[in-house]
Amino acid sequence: MSKTLIRGAKVLGGEPQDVLIDGAVVEAVGRNLSAEGAEVVEADGKVLLPGLVDLHTHLREPGREDSETVLTGTRAAASGGYTNVFAMANTFPVADTAGVVEQVWRLGQESGYCDVQPIGAVTVGLEGAKLAELGAMHESAAGVTVFSDDGKCVHDAVIMRRALEYVKAFGGVVAQHAQEPRLTEGAQMNEGVVSAELGLGGWPAVAEESIVARDVLLAEHVGSRVHICHLSTAGSVEIVRWAKSRGIDVTAEVTPHHLLLTDELVRSYDPVYKVNPPLRTERDVMALREALADGTIDIVATDHAPHPHEDKDCEWAAAAMGMVGLETALSVVQATMVDTGLLDWAGVADRMSFKPAQIGQATGHGRPVSAGEPANLTLVDAAYRGQVDPAGFASRSRNTPYEGRELPGRVTHTWLRGKATLVDGKLT
Repeated sequence: MSKTLIRGAKVLGGEPQDVLIDGAVVEAVGRNLSAEGAEVVEADGKVLLPGLVDLHTHLREPGREDSETVLTGTRAAASGGYTNVFAMANTFPVADTAGVVEQVWRLGQESGYCDVQPIGAVTVGLEGAKLAELGAMHESAAGVTVFSDDGKCVHDAVIMRRALEYVKAFGGVVAQHAQEPRLTEGAQMNEGVVSAELGLGGWPAVAEESIVARDVLLAEHVGSRVHICHLSTAGSVEIVRWAKSRGIDVTAEVTPHHLLLTDELVRSYDPVYKVNPPLRTERDVMALREALADGTIDIVATDHAPHPHEDKDCEWAAAAMGMVGLETALSVVQATMVDTGLLDWAGVADRMSFKPAQIGQATGHGRPVSAGEPANLTLVDAAYRGQVDPAGFASRSRNTPYEGRELPGRVTHTWLRGKATLVDGKLT
């Protein structure tokens, strides 16, 4: 097995050390390490993190390979420093059976760029009427532990209760897309001053907050785990904070774009800013950052949502909702959380690797950078500054809201079980 010596890396942002990889594991971490015949990577003070884990990725395969495939999506993931992603169930056909989740899992194994853990649908066809084969998906080769109808809300309280009760039996978690459908009919953007001025249908914060409140109470009632997807409002933060203070088993995620962008950008009518849930206000953005810093929000998840050019290059009302995010997530987190002093790099490792791996039970990921641990690692040049150019993305889609924007940091190397998937910013 080959050896790699990473020389002079700031492990989790600490003092420079050497890290020796032997085969698929970290052999040693320390000063002045040497290994005969090892490939040497001069880190020069770059930050070394555990491989990132994304609990919320849309890989689109099967069914929408014009947007993304498991191969192109995992290449994008490796480019962004990820070694494990959880693939959402809103594919065609929907990942609501053991057969479909196993197909996605095997495609991930074949890609070789990062591990893919399928997320199973909560209800058949994402229709919200009948529970999907939760047990069969868990018992399948894919070993599904996270279930979500993301893209749609499990709006029926009885169905949500049954799902929470069912997954409790094997330690699973239901990840809820919190959106009361009746309150968002015809909604195009955040409900507020900007929507009123533009004459676009408003998406009220309470449409999210009412479902978050209901579901944390349901989780408490049945003694199960619930995870809140892409939390986006200050009110949702307060509900999750209250729920945690009561000891309710709830976790929550925030996307990079909700940490940086506001609904003021919609004044451009550029559909690249159309997303679900919508971009909110500056007040919401600041509340989300503070909640991520204090641990109320547990993790950052990309909600990587690729779309082909024609689905975004159209009038606002007809455009698809969503943004690609795997290749820019770490840079946005550095800009909003690290460079602002809200988180250090150890905090980033916690929110983007340790905690998401724990929530999703991703074996071998989100582990410390220490001897004997799997060599799933990411090397980041935190001093880098550059403009985002989607032409260089590994993703099949280009619908990024950051085109031309200067962002800090660049992933230079990614290792999956000791094998380099990204070297000097280029996929292997």
